[in-house]
Amino acid sequence: MLYILSGQDDFSLNQSLEEIKRNLGDQTVLATNTATLDGQKVTLDQLRADCETVPFLSEKRLVIIKGLLERFEPRGDSRRQRKSTRVTKQPDEYKSFSACIAGIPESTILVLIEGKIANNNSLFREFADKATVKLFPLLRDAQLRQWIQRRLSEEGGSISLQAADLLTKLVGSNLWVMSSEINKLVSFTSGRRIETEDVKAITSYAQEGNVFAMVDAIVEFKAELAQQLLERLLQEGAAPAQLLFMLSRQLHRIVRAMELSKQRKPRAEIQSRLGLADFAVSKTLEQARRYSLPRLKEVYRQLLEADLSIKTGRYEGELALNILVAELCQRSRVKIA
Repeated sequence: MLYILSGQDDFSLNQSLEEIKRNLGDQTVLATNTATLDGQKVTLDQLRADCETVPFLSEKRLVIIKGLLERFEPRGDSRRQRKSTRVTKQPDEYKSFSACIAGIPESTILVLIEGKIANNNSLFREFADKATVKLFPLLRDAQLRQWIQRRLSEEGGSISLQAADLLTKLVGSNLWVMSSEINKLVSFTSGRRIETEDVKAITSYAQEGNVFAMVDAIVEFKAELAQQLLERLLQEGAAPAQLLFMLSRQLHRIVRAMELSKQRKPRAEIQSRLGLADFAVSKTLEQARRYSLPRLKEVYRQLLEADLSIKTGRYEGELALNILVAELCQRSRVKIA
């Protein structure tokens, strides 16, 4: 039997894989009958050998391959090929793998685990109608809020609509982080409904930490690092508009921290006025000491222009952010008044 589990939501994908494992019976016995292979490096002989191995003290054998379909992504997708550690050189190599997969014995359960796969992927097209295909795109907006409600119900908790909306904005689509935050909130509220103040008090600053790092990279003209951090935040499910808001908010905080520091205000008062936790105020004060006011103002101005370009429909969100970061990190194009 063949399963294809594909998508960027690796939390739900992993849950689906665990369900497949549970349905195969005794987990101790299954562990001795499981092989996990790297799809970018596996050879045809290795694949055949693992798939044709007779199960030991069990009726089924489980073979998991990560990234095999990605190896056969269309050549036009240069981004995926850059990530690939092994690019297939023979155009028809997929036919050999296809034949091998089609001929696996009934005793073998084969699971292909992939990221986002194109519909015209040669090996995927070969088995799309024959395999059990499960897709796991990142959850956003209403779907993400529904997932939160279901997860909380499973944990014996509940949440207000306003609190669920805030949670989606603060955490985004990374369900590993979201699940952890939900567990903390359920424990914190001890059976009562979760409200927005609970979310503000408990939700971690993991995503905000990446925003701090991105501000550093932008202000310091570190284009490659800034682009990597932006890509990471987007992959974690952060919405472009929310990212612009968080970047703008942090720059505003830095400028305010500069002003309050010049007035010799104590740290406790600065923290109170900015409404920040210890971690956030420490990072903000550090950035206020390192950067010049003219540079911060220039970055802030361009962030506002990017926000306007998105809201007016001039650019799609992710494109606007990528253009913004590229321009901000080019010293020759930055004019500081």
